[in-house]
Amino acid sequence: MPAALAPYAVEAFNTATASENKIHDDAVAKKFGFGGGLVPGAIVYAYMTHLPLERWGRAWLEHGAAECRFAKPVYDGDRATATASETDGILDIRLECRGVLCATATASLPDAAAPPALGDFRSVAQRPTRPPADEASLAVGTWLGIEPVVATPELIAQYVREVREISPLYESEGVLHPVLVPHICNFALNRNVTLGPWMHVGSKIRHFAAARLGDSLDVRARVTGNYEHKGHLFVDIDALIVANGRTPIARSEHLSIYRPRQLVAA
Repeated sequence: MPAALAPYAVEAFNTATASENKIHDDAVAKKFGFGGGLVPGAIVYAYMTHLPLERWGRAWLEHGAAECRFAKPVYDGDRATATASETDGILDIRLECRGVLCATATASLPDAAAPPALGDFRSVAQRPTRPPADEASLAVGTWLGIEPVVATPELIAQYVREVREISPLYESEGVLHPVLVPHICNFALNRNVTLGPWMHVGSKIRHFAAARLGDSLDVRARVTGNYEHKGHLFVDIDALIVANGRTPIARSEHLSIYRPRQLVAA
């Protein structure tokens, strides 16, 4: 039996107070009924990834899997505590703040598997102008791309700093933190359409390789769902992150509310 993982606590940090997405702004978020600006879902996910990294090390970055959902907001300054229990090789992760369960995840280390064929994921340019996010601009079957993101030493250090990561692995080995996966999936949306306040609410991720210093990273993302649920408008994308135009890094099913019901009703 593996040794039990110690709880991992971090002081939450809202990295997006100056973002175009005003759900991270205190005044706007309070109008939506929140207690303040939301810490981005990608950052909340990043806090939880410390535990599978502790359990499996770099191998998890190279062929691990995870699935996360965000249930309650995390606010700047919250003490966020992630705990995990393991059953049959699967970590069940819970992240709590203010005595409330805010996010859940599972993580595992399946056998390495061949990534999907690049030819199944169309490479398209980032849109030169961004239309409003709606049923047309995010129609099912639409492909989305971004200008490549280069993994510089500064970017590696920025991710570690922003997510308050204490592991030295990322900077010592020159690999990018797995927060890059939901970040780049977010880029597929916010660099191709204009959005009001919006929220990333969950992801299902499979890694194929660690993103390394010097890699040029792009995304090949297809809209797989655009629908209403409980008054919110959701968009689902199936995204493949690719390094240097040839190496699949990770695949993510990425779920977001692109128009909250407060705006739909306005």
